[in-house]
Amino acid sequence: MPKAKGKTRRQKFGYSVNRKRLNRNARRKAAPRIECSHIRHAWDHAKSVRQNLAEMGLAVDPNRAVPLRKRKAMEVDIEERPKELVRKPYVLNDLEAEASLPEKKGNTLSRDLIDYVRYMVENHGEDYKAMARDEKNYYQDTPKQIRSKINVYKRFYPAEWQDFLDSLQKRKMEVE
Repeated sequence: MPKAKGKTRRQKFGYSVNRKRLNRNARRKAAPRIECSHIRHAWDHAKSVRQNLAEMGLAVDPNRAVPLRKRKAMEVDIEERPKELVRKPYVLNDLEAEASLPEKKGNTLSRDLIDYVRYMVENHGEDYKAMARDEKNYYQDTPKQIRSKINVYKRFYPAEWQDFLDSLQKRKMEVE
């Protein structure tokens, strides 16, 4: 839709605005996103980083949080600083609970490699030289490379490998 004539005004430069303060405030507001959800939900943007972490029971500087003893005199008393009040202990409890969970197994082998290893062992058994000459050896792996791939498969999936060997034994028994 067309605008009425004379209603638009050219933007004029604001000389009275403090650009340094404007940029600093914009940088603060566009602070990086906190990845940890527990900390992000308890974060108070009106407070500083040190204040926020102190309320959660976390340390900004680990070197100051746990003071080291001097080697010369073992009996030197460690300065006891007044403990800061932990107002949000649930954050620390959630982080500890998350850290105590067992780690997920994130690394797996590709489906192609699993099929390749199974095919080679199924057709050639332990003969790595024959595997190297096989037509399905697209990447022209040497016998040692093929052996290492099979060992990687054994290490990643020990139960599956044992089941595979058992099924090969059953097939041999049926053929005989």
